[in-house]
Amino acid sequence: MINIDRIRADTPAASRLAYLHNAGAALMPTAVVAAMKQHIDLEAEIGGYAAADQETRRLDAVYGSVARLLNAAPDEIALVENATVAWQMAFYALRFRKGDRILTAEAEYAANYVAFLQVAKRTGAVIDVVPSDASGELDLHALERMIDQRVKLIAITWVPTNGGLVNPAAAIGKIARARGIPYLLDACQAVGQMAVDVEAIGCDMLSATGRKFLRGPRGTGFLYVRRAMLQQLEPPMIDHFAAPWVSRDAYQLRDDARRFETWENNYAARLGLGAAVDYALDIGMGPIAQRCRLLADRLRSGLASVGGIELRDLGRAPGAIVSFTVDGVEADAIVDSAAAAGITIGASDPSSTRIDAEMRSLPSLVRASPHYYNTEAEIDRLIGHLMDLTSR
Repeated sequence: MINIDRIRADTPAASRLAYLHNAGAALMPTAVVAAMKQHIDLEAEIGGYAAADQETRRLDAVYGSVARLLNAAPDEIALVENATVAWQMAFYALRFRKGDRILTAEAEYAANYVAFLQVAKRTGAVIDVVPSDASGELDLHALERMIDQRVKLIAITWVPTNGGLVNPAAAIGKIARARGIPYLLDACQAVGQMAVDVEAIGCDMLSATGRKFLRGPRGTGFLYVRRAMLQQLEPPMIDHFAAPWVSRDAYQLRDDARRFETWENNYAARLGLGAAVDYALDIGMGPIAQRCRLLADRLRSGLASVGGIELRDLGRAPGAIVSFTVDGVEADAIVDSAAAAGITIGASDPSSTRIDAEMRSLPSLVRASPHYYNTEAEIDRLIGHLMDLTSR
């Protein structure tokens, strides 16, 4: 059972704002802010090097926290600056040749797809988009039909940025594992709003951020790499932390996932990330997921009853990102009007998920993403604001 009063007390801004932009950057709990401030204060008192040395145990514990969140081992976790760096370190560690195929989904995120394009341009690899089924989810039967010996990677975004779609990550993992194909999962919008079990999913690599539903600070992210996959991957860039310089003409890559890290880090932000993970684990990912779904369903149901609003979400069981358009009103104008009323929401541009946007002729979408610290009253407040907007 989630103690909403305690959680909202830990989220001071919740008393001033109906904050429904958690797929962008969620509000940090006070424990996260305190962890970061304490370390910055310590650095100011004794210097950055000494502060990191003094906090070695707490800094090392962050790996264990992230591992527990994912049902992984600490040596399978790398802590990096953001989810993009995490994803890139995994993707660019893979080797592609002319004719190799990369399979991805229609709603793949722009940052990932442009990387596919760059590698295709450099190597002659081919990008093949797996079609969606009638619900909008990646079509598993089509995926199986498309696999041949030239497929060297399956890479998808689990929860795309432009709506509530939740792709069937575990079912994809079962197919990838059975065929021996590396599987890279972008879990940016999933981590923090739903349970994530890498063993159940069957992914070889997973990237995520701290700032979204996990409620951590910006400038934090992490990469999971299955232990069996680690030895097959040499990072695209290394330094003497990732690969110690063992002799004049040789380096040796670390045996763990920290081979994807560099020596210099923002230790205050790293401690904030650890505090955010521990905060979520203390509440429980099961109750968090249940409440996120409840609030998102309430919002969809309410919006569906408002004339002039069209819901744009896909999937059989949409998650906690609710996307919609309002007839005759631009997305940015809706975001601005909501902000003026003390309600924080966001927008998603078609260029973020170009293939899906073009196939569905989508304009910029309004994106509201409730989280477990939101209340039913805040959901109703947004619905009421939009009713007023459409009735003018």
